[in-house]
Amino acid sequence: MMLFGLEESTVVALTGGVRASAGSGPTDAAAAADVFARAAWTGISEPGDGAAGLLVQGLGAGPALSAVIDLWTGARLAGALAATGLPLTDDLQALLEQALQRWRPRLSSAEVIRSLQQAARASAGLLVPTDAHWPRGVDDLAVHAPIALWWRGIPTALTALSNSIALVGARAATGYGEHVTMEASAGLVDRGFLIVSGAAYGIDGMAHRAALASSGLTVAFLAGGVDRYYPSGHDALLSRIATMGAIISELPCGAAPTKWRFLQRNRLIAAASAATVVLEAGWRSGSLNTAGHAAALGRPLGAVPGPVTSPTSAGCHRLIREYDAVCVSTAAEMAELVGERMLGLTLDLPPADGDTAGFGGRTSEQVRVFDALSTRAARSVTDIARRAGLSMSTVQGSLGALDLEGVVREKETGWVRGR
Repeated sequence: MMLFGLEESTVVALTGGVRASAGSGPTDAAAAADVFARAAWTGISEPGDGAAGLLVQGLGAGPALSAVIDLWTGARLAGALAATGLPLTDDLQALLEQALQRWRPRLSSAEVIRSLQQAARASAGLLVPTDAHWPRGVDDLAVHAPIALWWRGIPTALTALSNSIALVGARAATGYGEHVTMEASAGLVDRGFLIVSGAAYGIDGMAHRAALASSGLTVAFLAGGVDRYYPSGHDALLSRIATMGAIISELPCGAAPTKWRFLQRNRLIAAASAATVVLEAGWRSGSLNTAGHAAALGRPLGAVPGPVTSPTSAGCHRLIREYDAVCVSTAAEMAELVGERMLGLTLDLPPADGDTAGFGGRTSEQVRVFDALSTRAARSVTDIARRAGLSMSTVQGSLGALDLEGVVREKETGWVRGR
């Protein structure tokens, strides 16, 4: 299959560099084309894009990409999906038309080639759903599941994700929260569990460090490329995780973390783990977003209580009181969660603050447009659309709303964030 007009031999050579430790690397041109197409989709669509997931699920990654490159209309794509027998919605054609406007500004063979070459230089690999090391829990996200996953680390850590517990919490952790996290992470490692978290400051960082100090396995899910460690203060920690565990992202190498991507990253933490425990969280902590995903997926959810006078434990108390999270205080009690299966709940939680900052009254499109702007370099609507993964009409509407809010301004050469 020709993709972006590239020769078969070129596609095979490019994908070979990121498939050495995938568990089942491509053995022929067709398999290499699928890997190449999935790599392309990780840069064309934003994480959790249901339209991209549905298209790849129905048509296959390669044919779906070829259809977008060949300028198929939304109606033609909807007809092709209908022929596959998948259950479809009445507004599918309109959704696909909107999706095409988001994807087409990002269609670039040079970008796909660059991401594959950069991944090979960083010793990063690309996992696809048919691989032996693919984390099966993320498949529960259905059309919102990742199309492919970039990773660095050891295959053992990927395999151990089936027996893992996510430990998450606030960045601004107290001494109490860090102590409880250290004890919990070490205790769970002693019981044979892999520790999953997001490598942020505070609770996340302590969970990873304690797991490594106990000679255990740990996996960090990132909101940017696996070659772009974030936060920068955890560069040494992430390097250790990449050596003794694994770091995973659904974004290609070089991709920058944004607020939207942090929120989407949280769904992978919840889905890949057998249970999620919130150790310390404020009323509007970003870790509550992860808890919401865990509950929606039917994953066991635990929360550690804290002092009733501590605002950094208010989110945990709310999970216990209002959303039926199990009150846990020791590693043994956290381990018991894995043996329980709770009913799926929908958590109507407020927007979050911190690294996974919520929308603050803005729509998700406005947040993505704001993320794509710079305070110094003016950017055109076309450039913003490509960076945000949105259609130009959506970008223009969002810029208008943000302009009224006073947080962006238009210059002769484009748009910038307001100072």
